[in-house]
Parts: sequence; structure tokens; C-alpha cells
Amino acid sequence: MKILVTGAAGFIGSRYVRSMLAGEYAGYSDADVTVLDKLTYAGRRDNLPADHPRLAFVQGDVCDAEQLRELLPGHDAVVHFAAESHVDRSIDAGAAFVTANVLGTQSLLEACLHSDVSRFVHVSTDEVYGSIASGSWTEECPLAPNSPYAASKAGSDLVARSYWRTHGLDVSITRSCNNYGQHQHIEKLIPRFATHLLCGEPVPLYGQGANVRGWLHVADHCRAIQLVLTKGKAGEVYNVGGGNEMTNRQIAELLLELCGAGEEMIRYVPDRKGHDLRYSLDDSKIRQELGYAPEVSFAEGLAETVAWYRDEPGWWKPLTT
Repeated sequence: MKILVTGAAGFIGSRYVRSMLAGEYAGYSDADVTVLDKLTYAGRRDNLPADHPRLAFVQGDVCDAEQLRELLPGHDAVVHFAAESHVDRSIDAGAAFVTANVLGTQSLLEACLHSDVSRFVHVSTDEVYGSIASGSWTEECPLAPNSPYAASKAGSDLVARSYWRTHGLDVSITRSCNNYGQHQHIEKLIPRFATHLLCGEPVPLYGQGANVRGWLHVADHCRAIQLVLTKGKAGEVYNVGGGNEMTNRQIAELLLELCGAGEEMIRYVPDRKGHDLRYSLDDSKIRQELGYAPEVSFAEGLAETVAWYRDEPGWWKPLTT
């Protein structure tokens, strides 16, 4: 078995690869893994084991069709993480998101067709659904993205689906809620707040902190992706939730407690443009059909995450400059 994983020098992809190489996924303990990563600001080679005998690292761009056609032959499946993913950056520079997320996904799918790689898992986000005032999204809900990032991911989802419907490629799509855990770039909410507090700095909370998000430990997300790779059906979408919905204010308060700080360390800042108020996933499909269930409790996972950032300033402090 040989798997190509794109964007695996980043947060979620690197966890997926480390778990596979560590033998955590049944039937894949001997799998060879090729990582393709552009090594942008969010990708780091040291997120991956440097000299693992079953790991091959290739620096490259999913938009590079020629490189993809040279690299893909011989692989049995692709797990596609590579994406520009930060909403704030997309507001200021949307073109980069459309290029990487939409055109990059299309280039990769097209290369799979020409390389006889039939299995493809496309990793997406709950943000493609927009905002929901009550209830939860199922996989059949219409897409209504509200940020350039979310729109680019929705576009990539539809391109992926089209390659299943038009070309018969065995494509499955996952859409998860917010992830957290070790090795996450400090531009994201939990590591940003944690590292601010560890440095004795206040945390910048958008608006009144009323925005609601679901939270999922990165290890649970990666287990879900592996389930979809091995058991998911062609043409199907699978929502991946964590069962933890909280306001950003509640997250801030939990981080204050874990870092030994008081509420005076919260600094309210003007809200982000087009900030979605609430996300909520119904993930009963993946639970019932594939046997998924998150294993990491939010309290345990958050405490371990903060402890990791406390113990690893050498990993994240260079990102603050």
C-alpha cells in the first residue's frame, strides 16, 4: 500500500501521517507514505519524522500538473489536506485561496485520472455550509459559504464531486468542525490565545465572543479520515464532529484558567468582516455508517494542548516574529 498525502507538513496532515507511520491505523502499519507539501508559512518539515524508512517527502505544489503526473503513478490512494485555510488571510488575499484550494484540487484530481490512482479523500470544512442559527447541518444541506476561504473550499468540494460523477473516480469528502491540538499554527484561535497568555499578553477576542464553534481533537479527526479512506463510499460526504460546541468567550475562559490568568487578560477587538455566528454539524452519518466516535475529551485534549505549547516554546516562538 502506498499513500500520497498532500499538505502533510501542516497541522492536521502531519498528525495523520505520524499516526499512520506509528502503526495506529489497522491494515496500514506497513504502508509507504509520500508527502507532497509546498512548505508555505503553515507547513514545517520538522512536523514529520525526518528519517522514517516508510516516509518520502517531496516539496511541491498541487497546482503543478507536470510534477503531479510524475509523482502519482504507483500510489494506491490520495488523502488531500493541502489548502490555504485561515479566514483572516482570505479576507485580505482571496486569490491565493482560490488558486490553491480550487485549482490545486482540480489539478490533483486530473493527475489521478491520468495515473490510475482511483481512491481520493478530500478533506474539507464545516465552513462551507455558512452559518446556522439553530439545529445542525447534515450532509444534504446546501452550501452557503460566507468568507473567501469557505467559498474556495466549497468550490473544491464541488470539483471533487464532479470527478466522481463525471469520471467515476472513487472520491469521498469529509467536512469537520474546528480542530485543535499540538503543532497548530499560532494564527488559529486556541494556540493564539494560549501563546499570548503564556507570554503574559492579553488575548484578542472578536466582538463579544458570542460566535459558536464545534471543536474536535486533531487525533479524532485523523481517525475519522482514515475510516473514510477505508470504508467511505464513492461520491459521499461525511461530516465529522466532536460533540463540543462553545462560544469563543467560553474557550477564552477555559484557556485563562489553564494558563493561570484572570479575565482582565481578555481584550475585545472589532469583529471580523462577515463573521459567521454559529456552526453546528450533524455527524450521525459517519457514526452510524462507519463506526466513528471521538475518543479525546475536550477537557483532557485542551489541557494537553496548552501543556504542549508551554513545553515547546522553541516550536512556536519563531512564528511570533
